[in-house]
Amino acid sequence: MSIESILRRKGTDVTTIGPEANIKSAAGWLRAKNIGALVVTSGDAILGLISEREIVDAFFRYGETAGSMRVKEIMQRGVTTVSPDESVTRVMNLMTHHRVRHLPVLLGGKLAGIVSIGDVVKYRLEELELETNVLRDAYNTSR
Repeated sequence: MSIESILRRKGTDVTTIGPEANIKSAAGWLRAKNIGALVVTSGDAILGLISEREIVDAFFRYGETAGSMRVKEIMQRGVTTVSPDESVTRVMNLMTHHRVRHLPVLLGGKLAGIVSIGDVVKYRLEELELETNVLRDAYNTSR
């Protein structure tokens, strides 16, 4: 199964933010959209990612002044990306290896969606439930 399957279900909307926006604004977007990360962009270029993790770390390190800092000062750089044809298993492995919870999805070099660890786990659990039901039905039929 591929990431494209997840994007078909959840949609391809991605909330982005510019690198010059302040952290308070980023936190406001996360809260308003009920999401865990924003992709930092300049035009079509992906510059990084800012998540709840970076914001909490900034407030811990810099106190109240963190709210007025720029997104570019705390964002994750060198973000790992995936394509829609990546397998869910590979994406789970990437998230585990890189210790990240969000991966932007690129198609032809352009932002085409974002997947979170929650999306991946939900999809995998549904897949396992389906497999279990098929096996149960096959077993019951063969008896």
